[in-house]
Parts: sequence; C-alpha cells; structure tokens
Amino acid sequence: MSTLNGQTLSERQKGLAACACLMAQGDLERLEPAVRQALDNGVTINELKEAFSQLYAYTGFPRSLNALGVLSKVLENRQQNWLEGKPWTRPAEWDDARKAYELGVNNQTQLSGRPFDYAFCPQDDYYLKSHLFGDIFAGDQLSAADREIVTVAALSGLEGVSPQLAAHKQGAVNMGNAQELVDELCAWLDSEGYTLRSKWPKGEPNTGYAQYFIGNSYLAPMDGGVVNVTFEPRCRNNWHIHHKQVQVLICVAGRGWYQEWGKEPQVMTPGTVIAIPAEVKHWHGAAKDSWFQHLTYHKDVQEGASNEWLEAVTNEVYDKL
Repeated sequence: MSTLNGQTLSERQKGLAACACLMAQGDLERLEPAVRQALDNGVTINELKEAFSQLYAYTGFPRSLNALGVLSKVLENRQQNWLEGKPWTRPAEWDDARKAYELGVNNQTQLSGRPFDYAFCPQDDYYLKSHLFGDIFAGDQLSAADREIVTVAALSGLEGVSPQLAAHKQGAVNMGNAQELVDELCAWLDSEGYTLRSKWPKGEPNTGYAQYFIGNSYLAPMDGGVVNVTFEPRCRNNWHIHHKQVQVLICVAGRGWYQEWGKEPQVMTPGTVIAIPAEVKHWHGAAKDSWFQHLTYHKDVQEGASNEWLEAVTNEVYDKL
C-alpha cells in the first residue's frame, strides 16, 4: 500500500507503532514478542528506549518503566541481527533550562501549526514547552516524524483521549509525515487488532458462557437473532457442535481463526463469511495478537436443535497457528 506522496508505512515504523500501542495499554504479554519483532525489523535498541521513555509523558511512569523492563528481559537473549543504534548522548538542553524552553516553544509551534499557549493552566503550559517538547524532544534517537508516529500509536491504544489523538494525528503531519501515511498507520493498528475500532458494539462480558471460553469475550445481542461476539487476543471458544442447525459467522473486525475437526484452520478477516454445517465439530476465536469480532446467527433450525460444548482448544493446538 503506497501513499499519494510516495510514503508508505515501513516495517520499522510498524514495529515502533506496535510497541507503543501495546505499551500504552499495559499489555506486557503481547509487548514482549512485539519488541522482538520490532528489533528483527530494524528498530534499534536505543530507539525503543527513547520511545518508551518519551511515552511516560502520555501514559505515565509505571507503564514506561514496565515497557523498559520488557525490553531489558528480551535483551537477555539478544540476537546478532539486533542493532544498538547510535550512541546515546546527553542533550545540551538538559543543562540549560532556557534552551530547553526555547526548543519546546519551537517544537510545539511546529506540531500545533501555530503558537500555542495554555493560559488556562500556566503549570501545564510550562511543562509542555520546557519538558515534553523541550527536554524529551531534545533526544536524537528518533526524528520528530517518528516521535509522532509513536505518540499517535500510543494514544490510539487508550480510551478517553480522543482530543489528544486528533491533535497528534494532525501534529504527525506537521512534523513531516504524509497525511496518507498517518491514515495508513491508524488503519493498520485497527486491522492488526492492536486497537479495536469497530462500528459494531463490544457488548457486555460473556459471563453466561465463560466456562466454554479460554480468555475474555463479550456479547452484544442485535435484532433478528444476530449476536456480535468480541474476542480479546488469544480468546477462543471450546470445540463444539451445533446439532440440527447451521451456524453462520461473519467477521466484522480484527483477525481470528475458524477450524473444523480434522481440517486445517482458516483465517478470518473482515468480510469473511463461514456457514458451519450441522453436526460439524469446530471452534473459532481471536488470533494471538488481535482482537476479533464476528456476527453469528443460526439458520435451517430444526426441532430439537441444540449446542454441545466439548473440550477446550489447548495451547498446544492454538500456539501452532
């Protein structure tokens, strides 16, 4: 996928974005393999340190420190192809508060597209200029454009920050990214399941059927007997059989799996439709690294129709997907 301005999201940028989004959510289980993949795809160790450090300003020190802890753990089994990156040097602005403030004013003006003064709260105005856009942006491991990719990705993974996300999506353009690249970034985060952006409701926790699922799922009943089912990453239901009825699955968001007993698993992405014949043993659920939503309903329902829940889909089977 290429953009109108000739830019396209590189594997390196995807690695930075994935790590930032998962770090913001505090999803350490998914962050660890994402860090490894990012390093495999050309993100340097020092770039990840810089990204996780910067994001404390948006997600808090606990998640920043946790992410750095994951990086440190991953590096215990460091691979030869992983790059250290340019040596870290102490920014000169750290030793001159006036220079840091002036740098922050310039960076904030460029990012906002105009001079920005938060007169309502002078404390935050100073912190933004002197520290975030001054001290933090003074580091030379990431370009200004990459910093905004990292920030947009992190904010995309958080709830309740829509105004800040909108501002930084425009700021990402102002700092050197093509608009098409920013749009591609947000679409990629959704399609890969790092975020769940869907017009379909998530619903309520699926407590009534939780005993037949590994992981958390959610149900949103809809008109006409249709139910939207949302699966968190790695969530899947047990093997089961629909007796005397056909189940229809329609993937509407994220990425997931469907498998019939004795057959190869099938990937489900938005638009995938599967009609499951009666009496066929099967399971369905989310991919390891993605949310997954599907609509489901039954047709050709005969008298005495029922569901038979069977054994769980073991990690041994699931992890081979």
